[in-house]
Amino acid sequence: MREQKLGTHDCIQLVPIFKQLTAIELQQVSAIVHEHVYEKGATLFNAGDEADQLTIIAAGQAKVYQLAANGREQLLYLLQSGDFDGEAALFNPVARTSYAEALVPTQVCSIQRSDFQALLAKAQQLALGILNEFGKRISQLEGKATSVTTSSIGGRLADYLVETAASFPAQTMFTLPLQKKEIAVYLGTTPETISRKLNEFQTAGWLKKGRGNQIAILDADQLVLQE
Repeated sequence: MREQKLGTHDCIQLVPIFKQLTAIELQQVSAIVHEHVYEKGATLFNAGDEADQLTIIAAGQAKVYQLAANGREQLLYLLQSGDFDGEAALFNPVARTSYAEALVPTQVCSIQRSDFQALLAKAQQLALGILNEFGKRISQLEGKATSVTTSSIGGRLADYLVETAASFPAQTMFTLPLQKKEIAVYLGTTPETISRKLNEFQTAGWLKKGRGNQIAILDADQLVLQE
């Protein structure tokens, strides 16, 4: 892992609970943000670690998974650019039950619980604003859960492809970080369905398939219009 200076204001504003903060409040939060870059394959956190920080994905992609008794990985979810993990850890110490691994070079901002709580203790207006945003986020998550269960496999695959392509801005053709069977688990379908949908997208002229897991997005706008 190596450190790299990122735009902390931009980084923390990726997190919904910070989006409505004033310029002064943003400056206060920015002062306690730590910035890192994880290379492909690097570990962001391990099961058993204390969950004592909020992790924000500024750019890149990481997979969060558990290990079964037989040692096989069980993919839980992906963290894409703009996603975050562990907001509850800012208030309550718990032990992690999963692992996170960078699938591509990934820029991360983090906020330690001790720093965050010290800030809230001396900035009551900031604390009130963040609590209000937490309330809004609970409602938004309920709506998002409904949306995920009703959206099509094609639409969810298209979103995954476009979001993943954003991690490779300098490359026309890129290699998907996940195998088709892993993508299928992530989207709640089968590898055969993933292959069929990719063929349909290529026939429509929205993407081009290369060797192995290589993909080139040709028309992102049409691709994300999938229902």
